[in-house]
Amino acid sequence: MSQFPDPAAADQVQIMHKKSVLELRNVDIFYGDNRAVKDVSFNIRRNRITAIIGPSGCGKSTLLRSLNRMNDFVEGARVEGELIFANENLYGKDVDPVSVRRRIGMVFQKPNPFPKSIYNNIAWGPLINGYNDSTDELVERSLKQAALWEEVKDRLHDSALNLSGGQQQRLCIARALAMEPEVLLMDEPCSALDPISTAHIEDLMFELKEKYTIVIVTHNMQQAARISDYTAFMEMGDLIEFNVTKRIFTRPAVKRTEEYVTGRFG
Repeated sequence: MSQFPDPAAADQVQIMHKKSVLELRNVDIFYGDNRAVKDVSFNIRRNRITAIIGPSGCGKSTLLRSLNRMNDFVEGARVEGELIFANENLYGKDVDPVSVRRRIGMVFQKPNPFPKSIYNNIAWGPLINGYNDSTDELVERSLKQAALWEEVKDRLHDSALNLSGGQQQRLCIARALAMEPEVLLMDEPCSALDPISTAHIEDLMFELKEKYTIVIVTHNMQQAARISDYTAFMEMGDLIEFNVTKRIFTRPAVKRTEEYVTGRFG
């Protein structure tokens, strides 16, 4: 009689063989003596959305920030293990963290536009990094990518602080895209937004993954199920399960995952 492989195991093999843009290998993250992330390994596939979920304090935002070395700004933080991007360990001694952040952009939980015009919010970063093509074209392209151009094209020189919360968050996405990153990290980008603005951001993510790889941290289980291709579930610093999102939410391999996604704790 033929023996069929366990479907969950087959999914894991498929995931490992897909082309990945980031590879996490036995990653530990410490704040002083506190080990906040423990021996985490999984691959992030190119042009897909990967969601990181888990209860508050589980280490998901800490892990996300490690992917573009934002934890470098936290005193006492250190990373062990390997995070491989473009065939290089992001924490190698010769790696420039500023260059890392240009290639791996980030959008934060609360919109944080600069106190500048809408136009200068987009143009400022590229210009200080030596951009010498048409800034008008760059601003228009970035705002179109963020589905904001039609709403602001007639007031580009108004203050970005006059935009609504949802518009400000899309402006922050456009600002990140203006740096032409390969990967876009999003740390709960919809948590401060109303349902209509959240829907705009989710629709935008579907469009953006055609060109970018997206990693999102979210507390919203429905959002993770709607938008992501792969999901990593973390608890108390441990990676409990990583798999295709459909499997995580319908037939998880680990009972603790099932308890979390069905709302029994968290």
